[in-house]
Amino acid sequence: MSQQSSSRRRVTRLMSVAAAAAAGLLVLSGCSPAASGGDSNSEYGFTPAEQVKDSEITVWVDASREPAVTAFEKKYPDIKIKYETYDGSAGGSGSFQSKITLMDQAGEGWPDVVFSTQQNDAIWASKQTANGEQGFAAPLNKGFLDQDFLDGFAKGSLDYATIDGTTYALRNDLAQTVFYYNQALLDQFGYDVPTTWEEYGELGDKLAAEHPGYILGSMGDSFMTYVYYGGSESPVFQSPESGVFHSDTADKNSEGISKIIDGMLANGTLVQDSFFSADFAAKYADKLVGVPGPVWYTGAIFQGGLKTPAGQIGVAPALKWDGGEVAAGNVGGGEWYASSHSKNLDAVKTFLEFVTSADEFQVDASSGYPAYTTAASKWLDKQAEAKYFVNDDFTTVMTDAATQIWDGWNVTSWSPETAWAKIVIPGIAAGKTVESLLPEWQKELENEATVNGYTVK
Repeated sequence: MSQQSSSRRRVTRLMSVAAAAAAGLLVLSGCSPAASGGDSNSEYGFTPAEQVKDSEITVWVDASREPAVTAFEKKYPDIKIKYETYDGSAGGSGSFQSKITLMDQAGEGWPDVVFSTQQNDAIWASKQTANGEQGFAAPLNKGFLDQDFLDGFAKGSLDYATIDGTTYALRNDLAQTVFYYNQALLDQFGYDVPTTWEEYGELGDKLAAEHPGYILGSMGDSFMTYVYYGGSESPVFQSPESGVFHSDTADKNSEGISKIIDGMLANGTLVQDSFFSADFAAKYADKLVGVPGPVWYTGAIFQGGLKTPAGQIGVAPALKWDGGEVAAGNVGGGEWYASSHSKNLDAVKTFLEFVTSADEFQVDASSGYPAYTTAASKWLDKQAEAKYFVNDDFTTVMTDAATQIWDGWNVTSWSPETAWAKIVIPGIAAGKTVESLLPEWQKELENEATVNGYTVK
């Protein structure tokens, strides 16, 4: 990113850094160094660096969170801030960890705040460094942030960033899955909204035969593991206890959803283009009949990429298996981390509270469903006032989905996206079926578990 003219802000794009050696990666408590930073004598609940009043803070964000910094600067013009953009560890790249690891080794250069798209960074960021120094992530609920503020987050939304009772990050938005549908196209074709995975596959067959070229989703992004396998209760990515990993791609649900995906890839109702590719909107803006996906599709996909006007899209509950219960997937949401090394914790606190709860970002400029409850209520009101969705009960559907997330998909010190991107996406591109790739996918997941210090069971 080019340098800005503002004298108080310098924006740079972080250079890519080679991933940290696998042997150096820190893993779940029980097979890694203890969480660091606790100091009962400190007002912050951890050992702070020497504070420098009014010093500049550095914030790392992905491109989608740049509006958060812009809104903050407008609200707090007297707080000096510069921001740097990076990939946000998207796709399980591990860039957040690898960059911080290098700074830990150097003993300097840490940012004050980091946004990550991943939900597993607290596992490593809370731990002591290899040389026994305090971990990067500052404990947030031991005095640094007020409990009244923390209580404003949706129930359970901070769980992934909470280890042994200490919270190390704040959730940006919720990411429960629902089923989006284009009511205008369903009416035109005479179709009903599917409620089960079986109906979804059958709709794909019918749509392909009667209206070729129209689609029901894409498999071109690595986060589809959460949508299709987490959302179908497939026991592919589980950590039933600390330091233990389990994957079963031969389970009936794993095989069942794979068969449905294969059928829809074969008939063209699932495509291989990434939702965020340059061509997706040009090809499919008026041809996406329905799709399972997280609530952040509202802003990122429909209102943003596809620019679908109000009054066309509806929201239905997440798909379920015939005879089963609704089980939503959980697709990201992103988290904000404060550095335990920051020399201006007062500014960091102000920033964190603003970007996670203030209307100026979470309601006015964020594409996702806020994790902070007061902001979430206003975000939903905003959609209702705009009459964006065709169904009046969309608020109920989205809020209910947050309580329906399947608990059989777990968080580990590495991302499930990497094995999918390495094995399945190129396999599909080469003409292989997902079902045929299941054993190889499981083997890669288990290899990654072993490399990260887990016992495979």
